[in-house]
Amino acid sequence: MTEDLLDAIDVPVVAKLALCCAAFFVCGLASPLPAQSRPRAASQAAPSGPAQGAHAASLPIVEEAANSPRSVVRTFLLAARRGDYESAADYIEAPETLSAEARARLARELELVLDRYAWLDLDRLSALTVGDTTDDLAPNVDEIAAFPLPDGRVGHVRLRRVVTIGGAGPDVAAGGQWRFSRGTVAQIAEWYATISNRWLVDRLPASLLRAGPFDLLWWQWLAALPVILVAIAIGTVAGRLLKRGLLIATRRTDTLWDDIVLERLGPPLIGLCTFVSAAALVPLLGLYAPAQAIAYRGLRVSFAAVAFWAVWRLVDVGRQLIASSRWAAALPASRSLVPLGARVAKVVVAALGAVLILSTLGYPVASLVAGLGIGGLALALAAQKTVENLFGAFSIGIDQPFREGDFVKVDDFVGTVEAIGLRSTRFRTLDRTVVTLPNGRLADMRLETFSARDRLRLAAVVGLVYETTPAQMREVLAGFERVLRSQPKIWPDAVVVRFSAFAASSLDIEVMGWFTTSDWGEFQRIREAVLLQFMDVVSAAGSAFAFPTTTVHLVSDAFAEANT
Repeated sequence: MTEDLLDAIDVPVVAKLALCCAAFFVCGLASPLPAQSRPRAASQAAPSGPAQGAHAASLPIVEEAANSPRSVVRTFLLAARRGDYESAADYIEAPETLSAEARARLARELELVLDRYAWLDLDRLSALTVGDTTDDLAPNVDEIAAFPLPDGRVGHVRLRRVVTIGGAGPDVAAGGQWRFSRGTVAQIAEWYATISNRWLVDRLPASLLRAGPFDLLWWQWLAALPVILVAIAIGTVAGRLLKRGLLIATRRTDTLWDDIVLERLGPPLIGLCTFVSAAALVPLLGLYAPAQAIAYRGLRVSFAAVAFWAVWRLVDVGRQLIASSRWAAALPASRSLVPLGARVAKVVVAALGAVLILSTLGYPVASLVAGLGIGGLALALAAQKTVENLFGAFSIGIDQPFREGDFVKVDDFVGTVEAIGLRSTRFRTLDRTVVTLPNGRLADMRLETFSARDRLRLAAVVGLVYETTPAQMREVLAGFERVLRSQPKIWPDAVVVRFSAFAASSLDIEVMGWFTTSDWGEFQRIREAVLLQFMDVVSAAGSAFAFPTTTVHLVSDAFAEANT
């Protein structure tokens, strides 16, 4: 069983998931928190006293009365956080009959209840000796927290100002000392019993119950790594089992696309199962409410990232299926649009994913999108040529005037298309040089594609000498047509051999024919054979090819005078 479990765990996927968990946890901590979710005020620095909590020295000092609800709660929590439960017990209104050990245990349980359920903001507590006189409670009573319990009830944590006779207790001044009320103390044991992981907390040493970074207890930090590893292991095994089950179902179908989709969605399935497992294991850490909210916020970000990761991989599947579809086979010229469309789709998916993740983290997406719109407008104005070239690439992809590998003529040069990019297109000329033209300019130019020809034309004007007789001309015409029609690749629907003109120094014959080949080398061989046979025909008819000549007649002076 252990070997099967290890075989099922994909090490690269595990490493990626571990990095994702850490990254999303950091994102959750960095995200904006609601108004109540500020760092625990219990760890703020007290005006005076012995060793403070883990972050006490780094937080601001608040001016307050020494005997006020805020000061009492602060002092209680600082004492409990450093493990001095005997001193913390001085701030609870417990029966005098209880032993010092029982009072210290009550102080410890109260501090753990507050850590688990209450999210105290000391700035909201009264800094006055008389407490909050504006609430609806009885005089000398202040409520510092109200929290829901698992059974649906609401727990109320209250302070009461009492007078201590004989100077017992800390800081006894005129008007009495604020302490956690008897009603609160009476419910501590009941509240503590509702903590789901109290069986673990009861067995941990006091040092692990102290606050660490971000006010998480040290045992929670130590337990976080095993929880993450267990979630990854469960998610990897569950994801692979789910994939195998789905493969069994897809193999019963006749289509191939569902197998390809499932193969590409394997890692996202593992990620989904991992984060579901993590969501189920988070309550085991016993996080206080804001920390738990951060954890679940990170998990929501993880779910969104996995969903967009799956869509990202499905874009590749769509590109593959479209490229191998009947549509692509019927329209091969449009296949070059598929990779371009896939890249654009991935950019859209990445943008939507970023917006959703930022929204989940609590950032103001509306203002961000508005800012991006203004920035995009400025960028578009500053990059008009780049945008023009990008749309030129789409125009070339849609119209398909040429494709990579085609032999073309562009304005004053001819060459082979080497690459069609998003900004420019490269041509390899006959001189083996490379010409690069921006797509925006290229879309407006005259383009001639030789590779698109389905047949090649032979066009020539053959000139015979003026000594050629009509019989010889007829024989040459018949011979030329016979030569053309004897070629196996001649297009028989249009063969032109006509005596066309009495030129200045020749009798011109117009010859035109098309050959069913698009290979320029093959056409050159056919043309050579045809022209050689033309020479044989002219020679056999007893005529000759003409060349430019000029005849000059000289007239004597006597002859000129006789004709005047």
